[in-house]
Amino acid sequence: MRALLFGGWVVLYVAVLLAARRRMWSGKYVRSPLARAAIMNMVTDTEFTGPDFQEWYRCCPDMLGEKIRPLFVQSNLDTDTQTFLENSVEKSGWLFTQLYHSFFSTIFSPIISRTSINGFLGRGSMFVFSLDQFRNLLQIDSDWKGERLLDLGAGDGGITEVMGSHFREVYATEVSPPMKWQLQRKNYKVLAIDEWQKTGFQYDLISCLNLLDRCDDPLELLGDIKKALVPGSGRMILAVVLPFHPYVEIGGRWVRPKEQLHVKGKTWEEQVTNLSEEVFQKIGFEVEAVTRLPYLCEGDMNQDYYVLDDAVFVLRASK
Repeated sequence: MRALLFGGWVVLYVAVLLAARRRMWSGKYVRSPLARAAIMNMVTDTEFTGPDFQEWYRCCPDMLGEKIRPLFVQSNLDTDTQTFLENSVEKSGWLFTQLYHSFFSTIFSPIISRTSINGFLGRGSMFVFSLDQFRNLLQIDSDWKGERLLDLGAGDGGITEVMGSHFREVYATEVSPPMKWQLQRKNYKVLAIDEWQKTGFQYDLISCLNLLDRCDDPLELLGDIKKALVPGSGRMILAVVLPFHPYVEIGGRWVRPKEQLHVKGKTWEEQVTNLSEEVFQKIGFEVEAVTRLPYLCEGDMNQDYYVLDDAVFVLRASK
């Protein structure tokens, strides 16, 4: 009898998921009550062309502050981004794989973080910038080589791989054990979150991608990064989702960070200006470049992919 009831429950669960799949939304909605900000559900287009996709990169430079305006770098939808989107659409259509992922997530989400669930399942890869976009932001050639890269909160290492080709040594940090395993399989040197500041050496580039709104002490983190950069030549590449909505994931729950970082402004441009002048400058950073990019994530049964608005900065310590 128990087996029959369980089988009936599974059939009902699958039926509900399939019905949800058929009713894919086509407007703005909230991904989770506490998970980041409003997410735009873009209509799938195999060619990924048209005004909707170009909106991901749009900025009104006149709305930026006087100091930040000349530092804006215009980005565009390129081949690597299109490839990521196409792969996400394909994976979203793998019915039985998505059913298994959804079932696993439903069972374990109350006790395991979403990041760790994705690590166990090998899904949920992120995309922030392509190799060409990375080089353009840092103004480096294809043959440029640095000594050390540190990727904070590296996840499964997908974005680390984009940057890592330009460095002789690649270090990474990650809280989630399954994600650590994936980083180690890619032969990255994984450091503890309280270890990277105490190695005795400094880094040519530290990446802090979509981490500032997901940590308890964002200002302390920025200060530690500044100390860990090679003096003079060291750079930080920082991505932050705007509008800014900070939450920290603990287990399966989302809670407010201990240290509140208040970012003012209603538009993307206003918040970029406020971050540059009221946050980075006070910590002791100068902006070298900033661009607008989509922060993309592989989808699921309900959505081919997810997208948020990122501001990506290149920062150096003030002289």
